[in-house]
Amino acid sequence: VQDSSNVRKLKEEFLRDFKRFDTVEDFSDHHYAAEGSPAKLSLWHLKFKGRPKNWVKDIQKEWKILDKNLPETIFVRACESRIDLLRAVIIGAEGTPYHDGLFFFDIQFPDTYPSVPPKVHYHSGGLRINPNLYKCGKVCLSLISTWTGKKREKWLPKESTMLQLLVSIQALILNEKPYFNEPGYEKSMGTPLGESYSKDYSENVFVFSLKTMHFEEFVRSHFFVRSHDIVKACNAYKDGAPVGSIDKGGVKKQTRQRGSLKFRINVTSFMKTVVDEFVNLGAIREANHRGEPNPTLFSCFFFCYLELIICSV
Repeated sequence: VQDSSNVRKLKEEFLRDFKRFDTVEDFSDHHYAAEGSPAKLSLWHLKFKGRPKNWVKDIQKEWKILDKNLPETIFVRACESRIDLLRAVIIGAEGTPYHDGLFFFDIQFPDTYPSVPPKVHYHSGGLRINPNLYKCGKVCLSLISTWTGKKREKWLPKESTMLQLLVSIQALILNEKPYFNEPGYEKSMGTPLGESYSKDYSENVFVFSLKTMHFEEFVRSHFFVRSHDIVKACNAYKDGAPVGSIDKGGVKKQTRQRGSLKFRINVTSFMKTVVDEFVNLGAIREANHRGEPNPTLFSCFFFCYLELIICSV
């Protein structure tokens, strides 16, 4: 059996060498694969479809920008046979309830691009983890004209880029307090009630993010390398640390805030599934020493929770 440390080293090398931007041959499972005619939008086909040459040049320009400027936490794949399609995966940033998660988006350049913004579809897994990301896959953002906004917040054909769009999704949507993304809710930011609702929302987001883990090759390697950090975070949350307060070194900042009892119970309950997946990956050898939920602790939480419900009736 290969030593776990050697496997981890190989996974880390794989992720380090994994190109942030690259091309693939096939996108048959892409959300927008059925759109666009002919079926394969090669450069040769484009000459017969009446598309201006600038359309191709503009897309190739976007490829070059992405190839040179993508941050470490965003990966993009283009398709050689369908140059109108892209797929992006964004890693949730530290300090947010999305930390260490992977979020997938399918993108299409319309025929009239860049006069109009790209189309974007989010792979939700049937879960609503953000006010701007719908279960149906809709992404609500001014930059792609799916939400209102000031002129400079909207798509500007001569200025806006795909890189700007992806960074905006990561920074403006997958942020520290997504509850306040909901229109009108930002007015309650900083108030005790608003911050309380925000904390509850972020706790639910983290639990939902655990449920959206998938294990393809890149994803397997990502979660293999991040497994210990995720388990450490879950253990800290289980012990009362507020969601989003954890980085690779443990609890990031001292705070008087604590996670709600419901959140602690949910994390404790779902940890067994997560740890089992990590054990199956080979990332963690002994589940009992890597954060598997303690039945006694869970029972204590459960009965305390029942007591709270009974007392509130």
